[in-house]
Amino acid sequence: MSDAVTATMTFHPQPKGGAPRPWAFPAPERGELPNGLAVLRCHRPGQQVVAVEINLEAPLDAEPAGLEGVATIMARALSEGTDKHDAEEFAAELERCGATLDAHADHAGVRVSLEVPVSRLTKALGLLADALRAPAFPDGEVERLVRNRLDEIPHELANPARRASMALSAELFPAESRMSRPRQGTQETIEGIDAAAVRAFYEAHLRPSTATAVIVGDLGGVDLDRALADTLGAWTGGAGAPRTAPPIVADDTGRVVIVDRPGAVQTQLLIGRVGADRHDRVWPAQVLGTYCMGGTLTSRLDRVLREEKGYTYGVRAFGQVLRSGPPSPAGGSTGASMLAISGSVATEVTGPALDDLWKVLRTLKEEGLTDDERDVAVQNLVGVAPLKYETAASVANTLADQVEQHLPDDFQAQLYARLAETGTVEATAAVVSAFPADRLVTVLVGDASAIEEPVRALGIGEVRVISN
Repeated sequence: MSDAVTATMTFHPQPKGGAPRPWAFPAPERGELPNGLAVLRCHRPGQQVVAVEINLEAPLDAEPAGLEGVATIMARALSEGTDKHDAEEFAAELERCGATLDAHADHAGVRVSLEVPVSRLTKALGLLADALRAPAFPDGEVERLVRNRLDEIPHELANPARRASMALSAELFPAESRMSRPRQGTQETIEGIDAAAVRAFYEAHLRPSTATAVIVGDLGGVDLDRALADTLGAWTGGAGAPRTAPPIVADDTGRVVIVDRPGAVQTQLLIGRVGADRHDRVWPAQVLGTYCMGGTLTSRLDRVLREEKGYTYGVRAFGQVLRSGPPSPAGGSTGASMLAISGSVATEVTGPALDDLWKVLRTLKEEGLTDDERDVAVQNLVGVAPLKYETAASVANTLADQVEQHLPDDFQAQLYARLAETGTVEATAAVVSAFPADRLVTVLVGDASAIEEPVRALGIGEVRVISN
């Protein structure tokens, strides 16, 4: 029998976290090329994938009557060939660079996004410049993009969340407003778009003097001045006439619209109105209060509707900027944001869920938020910011948003400071003002035969049913 062996275990001290390093949203360096293109560059050591965002002043309200959706088709067609490469060659050149190029159109304008390894940045900037400087817009490619867009529309109409968004826009904004209609056009307007219409829109609105390039990544080993001069600096174009954005007008009279989906087992909810944008002093408090009410799984709406009642997998409240312009000479903003609550519930509990949602709104007004809710929201919004902006693309996108919304370059950095300073009372006042219980437009996509009467009984506004 062998002797027993005694093992000795050595315990090392438990590692302790280091002191947190100070963090601030990256500050860009601003400049301008001889052709008038504004450039924001942001050196981010270690970010070997560079993100480039191009803001183009081609807003949806500039689309010709009857051709709504032409901005979207134009944006998609920018990468379908240039004066140097046809569509297939252009895609192959991007692939050789390891680059991705995307573009989309929105109310504020067209945004083109490029991501590429820093070692191939100059080559990719050349391709991007070619797409902006001399897109080919070949008839066959534009026709293909039009067909693709027409194929997308039935799927969008069948999607309850997308259908609710369309219905809410149509309700909030007057019929003559571009904001009342689908951003990417309708079947009728898309069918009228051809290569000539795309080129006309391009020639009318795309020029370097009204565009901005945002470049973020590890730029330490790059001669960016030379790269820009040889690529985007070769883009030419006239100054263009200044644009005046039409005022945003909305009707938030409390009412309910049911988009009938016979037999639907769920009801999609979208409740909204138009409110302050980022130029307004109330924005930080509005962000904080909205987050407390419905920004996360621990928010009040989720606590009541999901945890206590089991009506839903989740409900979210949010504010999304629609369009922002520079402050008017008389003061104030020419922009607005969409303030909304979104989620889905089972058909049979649609009435009770809405009833409890309205009770949450009324309780907020009567009792306010708690200090604990405010503290958790600040921790979540401010504390996770360094993680949110780990990638070059996330920084570039936020900087481009600031440009698009005519905000100062340090807006995001200042926003976090303001959020941390905002108190519970201020956040409560902002969210109550943003979501008044008697001034909300409610869109329900669901089975009208099952939900109309329970919703009418709530007394939250006139109820109207429309067909799908």
